[in-house]
Amino acid sequence: MGIGTLAHTVGKLPLAQLTAKLHGRGIDFVQLAPGKAIRDIDTSLGKLSPALANHIGEQFQRSGVRIGVLGCYINPIHPDAQQRRQEIDRFKEHLRYARDFGTSIVATETGDLLTYIAQDPQRYESIGWSILKQTIEELAEEAERWGVFIGLEPVRTHTLSSVEKMARILEEVPSSNLGVVFDPVNLISTAAIEAQDAFLDQAFAAFGNRIVLAHLKDVIVNHDQLEAVRSGTGVFQTASFLHKLHQHKPGIDISLEQLTDETVNETIQYVRNLLP
Repeated sequence: MGIGTLAHTVGKLPLAQLTAKLHGRGIDFVQLAPGKAIRDIDTSLGKLSPALANHIGEQFQRSGVRIGVLGCYINPIHPDAQQRRQEIDRFKEHLRYARDFGTSIVATETGDLLTYIAQDPQRYESIGWSILKQTIEELAEEAERWGVFIGLEPVRTHTLSSVEKMARILEEVPSSNLGVVFDPVNLISTAAIEAQDAFLDQAFAAFGNRIVLAHLKDVIVNHDQLEAVRSGTGVFQTASFLHKLHQHKPGIDISLEQLTDETVNETIQYVRNLLP
């Protein structure tokens, strides 16, 4: 199982400095959001090309770190149709050039669950769902055209707010190029903290075969609210999760979150020691 983290964990830097700083940190791959991590190259909409993507990918490879996934975290249900179109186009551009970067996955979240509550307090969820489905159908068609994967990341406060909704979108958009970025802490509830094995078993039963990338962090309960922290510093049953993940997706990449430049090495070693 590959262990990695967000490329911009160590800062937004010129490409050469970024790859040099990631070298030797014990990571196998990065999740690269080019605009968040690379300071000296313009990767905004319309600027990417096969040669530029190849160049960036090669710099990472030379440092001993591959690009495991592109992070292109758009809002696929943005209430401004013009802004939503621009974000969709940016995601489609990342899909087109993903393989030139050296990966086959482009990941995103799915927009705030309450986006349309002011517009319609009764129907806001169904409005958001309808727009999300339209967006994902368009993106899936593009992913199929280029032979790459969309990684959808469900989050309990977003449009894909539950295990059931993640399974539902996979059913309603029946594309083999649609996958799941599974971060269990993003979906776990306060109640599920006391029954983590049951929660994890439910999730893996619902979409375990569609996971294309795992995210990993920890969680604490602070005044009845869940707070994300780095792995090994909370109450999430990391070893159990890794065991179940290995059973369903042996060899999958795991991207560690909630890290800083100072905590990368220690946290990666902690997780490595727990791998099955």
